Amino acid sequence: MQAQAETMIPPGLEAKTADNGRELALLRQVAQGNRQAFETLYSGYYRRLGRFLTRLTQRPELIEEAVNDTFWVVWQKAGDFRGASLVSTWIMGIAYRCALKALRRAGGAATEPLDDNYEDTGTAELQAQQELRDWLGKGLRHLPLEQRTTLELAYYMGHSCEEIGEIMDCAVGTVKARMFHARVKLRNLLPALGGMTGRGNS
Repeated sequence: MQAQAETMIPPGLEAKTADNGRELALLRQVAQGNRQAFETLYSGYYRRLGRFLTRLTQRPELIEEAVNDTFWVVWQKAGDFRGASLVSTWIMGIAYRCALKALRRAGGAATEPLDDNYEDTGTAELQAQQELRDWLGKGLRHLPLEQRTTLELAYYMGHSCEEIGEIMDCAVGTVKARMFHARVKLRNLLPALGGMTGRGNS
């Protein structure tokens, strides 16, 4: 039984470890000036970073600027990566900081409203799922940037508290505190956004 427990691997960890091994090999080649390795890394992360950055701003020009700045830093600093975290965590952290800089340069805030329009999904079940996502999205937009980003990284992108701390350059305790306060605010916000204020408790 003990031997079996020792060999058990948490779900997804094996795939994440394999992905990190491939990305680490690419990053080492990038550090040596290998442009093909850089293009492979760029292709693998371009959409992923774009999706992440849309959580911070809906302005395409700022997203593109932040993505380009991120990969410029990756190209310049690949040799400085020491493997203390996953490659993905390192790159996401760079993207987060580049996005904040782009927003500051533009004089904007990372709380711009998302487009509330969505296409008819054709089924009641999918429409209900979309409405739930919209409802949660509206709640998230009312949170401070740090709290919203923490929840996005944890629940939408699957990062651990340790990885979020690396990405956002803060202590794990700070990550947990932001998650706690964000959940409290959402608990108070969501009933009002869903039109449930003033209803008696059943």
